[in-house]
Amino acid sequence: MNNNKQQPIAQAIAHRLEQLILDGSLAPEQKIPSERQLAARLGVSRSIIREALHELHGRGIIETRHGKGSFVAAIVPEPEDESPLMQLYFGHARTLFDLLEVREQLEGQAAFLAAQRATDKDQYRITRAFEAMEAADPLTNADLDHAFHRAIVEASHNPVLIHVLNSLKSLMLHSVQASVLNLSHRTAFKQQIDKHHRQIYNAVISGQANWAQKAAMAHVRHVSEALRQIEQEEKSLIRAAIDAGREAETTN
Repeated sequence: MNNNKQQPIAQAIAHRLEQLILDGSLAPEQKIPSERQLAARLGVSRSIIREALHELHGRGIIETRHGKGSFVAAIVPEPEDESPLMQLYFGHARTLFDLLEVREQLEGQAAFLAAQRATDKDQYRITRAFEAMEAADPLTNADLDHAFHRAIVEASHNPVLIHVLNSLKSLMLHSVQASVLNLSHRTAFKQQIDKHHRQIYNAVISGQANWAQKAAMAHVRHVSEALRQIEQEEKSLIRAAIDAGREAETTN
């Protein structure tokens, strides 16, 4: 096959890979299957796959990591640790509540869409994430808590929503850490959080979109209100939680 015939095919394959990224089948920072796997999956030669990947790389849609392969790029970049947004977040306690306001709206929408659009594979991933979170020590499960919410976001199959929330990943994890460190040892708060997680899970898995949205929004709102209450009573706790989260991130 000469290059003139190969080029339109490679462009079509590049377009197909873009569709997989837009659909969420290839999520932000997810590793792209190997050339051999893609060639077998899409029914074309490895040289065409290589050309398609080269085109996507040139447009910044995928990135190559030496010795590791190709990955979906962060289309909406995550702010760096020294960015103005991160500096404001760590310098002002109110930004935690600003972030929770955003989480309430976006995660509510994500749960609504996930209940409508989740595939069998999505439901399997959400179930695994939910069970792992439930089984973990409540004082150290911030990463698993965040992974559960992220699995639901990815099941929304809305690429803008997925990439926007992924760009806030570090900030989102800090807000989850603040919740876990401040609330998990307080029985009443922890019981309500567990109840909300079960409601979100059951609503998404059973395809009840309105219930999923209400449960997700109620969950984030409860966390925000609980943290505000604790801040008024013991102001050092929230800052300590955020600082602990930042220290943990820098040591990993």
